[in-house]
Amino acid sequence: MELSTAWLGWLVLGASRELMLFASVGILLIGLDDLLFDAFWLGTRGERQAGATGKPPLTGTIAVFIPAWDEHRILAAMLRRSLAAWEGEDVRIYIGCYPNDAATLFAISPLIAGDRRLRLVVNERDGPTTKGDNLNRLWAALGADERAEGMRFAAIVLHDAEDHVHPGEIALYRRHLSDAAMVQIPVVPIIARGARWIGGHYGDEFAEAHGKEMVVRSRLGMPLPSAGVGCALTRHTLALLAIERGGDPFRCNSLTEDYEIGMVIGAYGLRARFVDETGPAGDRVVSRGAFPDRTDAAVRQKARWIAGIALAGWDHLGWPGSRRGVMAAQSDRVWLARWMLWRDRRAPLAALVLLSAYAGLFLTAAGWLGRAVLGWEAVIVGDAMRILLALGAMLLVWRLAMRSLFAGRCYGWREGVWAVPRAFVANIMAMLAARRALVIYWRMLRSGEVVWDKTEHRESDMTPDVAAAPVMAR
Repeated sequence: MELSTAWLGWLVLGASRELMLFASVGILLIGLDDLLFDAFWLGTRGERQAGATGKPPLTGTIAVFIPAWDEHRILAAMLRRSLAAWEGEDVRIYIGCYPNDAATLFAISPLIAGDRRLRLVVNERDGPTTKGDNLNRLWAALGADERAEGMRFAAIVLHDAEDHVHPGEIALYRRHLSDAAMVQIPVVPIIARGARWIGGHYGDEFAEAHGKEMVVRSRLGMPLPSAGVGCALTRHTLALLAIERGGDPFRCNSLTEDYEIGMVIGAYGLRARFVDETGPAGDRVVSRGAFPDRTDAAVRQKARWIAGIALAGWDHLGWPGSRRGVMAAQSDRVWLARWMLWRDRRAPLAALVLLSAYAGLFLTAAGWLGRAVLGWEAVIVGDAMRILLALGAMLLVWRLAMRSLFAGRCYGWREGVWAVPRAFVANIMAMLAARRALVIYWRMLRSGEVVWDKTEHRESDMTPDVAAAPVMAR
């Protein structure tokens, strides 16, 4: 071996060995974590999800909160769909806008003027502020309407401007909110033709998260993270949070105020329920919505989730049972609650493990090429590493099988097959988003400011033409 390349071969060999060791151990630990959760899912499959207890359905007007910033392309269509779907339901839709968002105001003004079920709330400050601040202004408007009209709303439903609501959604909330503080229904991303890779990986992730993760948490009585859409809370629940937070139920300095509100509800010992039911027409009662189909938009959205849940969420909520932890838990269930939070917050570590694995594979391939061309030393894989790699490979196959299973149950077998190669796309998105999340979190710490880094939507996002319509997840 020439001296000029010997040092490079030694460096590549050493780096690949260390990276593969770190990645193998990380994949093993995270894989076993997932395997244990899968065991909980399999072990509780015979248990029926908690249903309505026979109490009379919740009566009274239900408010729907829709925060909006720069949504002139899609908001009017969403409001028309929702009004048509909920024809005959006792609902009032509150839309939160900003004085400097004239395009959105002009787009929805004719609808506001023509339907008493719509209530426009214009923020006193220019936008965008934060989604939590927008929701708090809607809460304040709701309170003002109650005082002026001498009535009380029964519940509040959260939705976004890109959502496709279900006609049976309100009736479902009424049945289950009679004995629960919060109800979350499944969220089903729309997989549009031409966006099967970036947009499709959202479908895979939500199919598994809302087909298994939320189901197990609900069965175990653990706090449920709100998805921010397809979520309903009783008015008394939001009033309790408002009292605890000085008047505003939603945290203004959070990127994921929806996630946190669900976890805080659990801290108070209030019952939350995940409900996956069929409607009168035999289809699932779900909230369908458009998700980003471009890499940059997907990375921005996922970075906001990681920064809000895994990083800032740690600051805001702490750990159950700890001195600074907002979340409480019974002594015999504190470790179970901590485990659920760990699964929510492990995204940065998982991204680091993935990055190490891909870098290790690249350097290992470079080492083999260097041996063949330049005569570098052979890459030696010891017995311990072989065992780690074998275990990691088995866990990977299991993980892909589970992802394919849930995607297939939600969208059909074709999307279940596509879910396997899409896992690579999900890994790339996770690594890019984790890097951006660290930057966002660092800026939040330095400036103390939180900006609504919202996802942009286009008219094409609202098309009903999808690659695979959601089917029953049974």
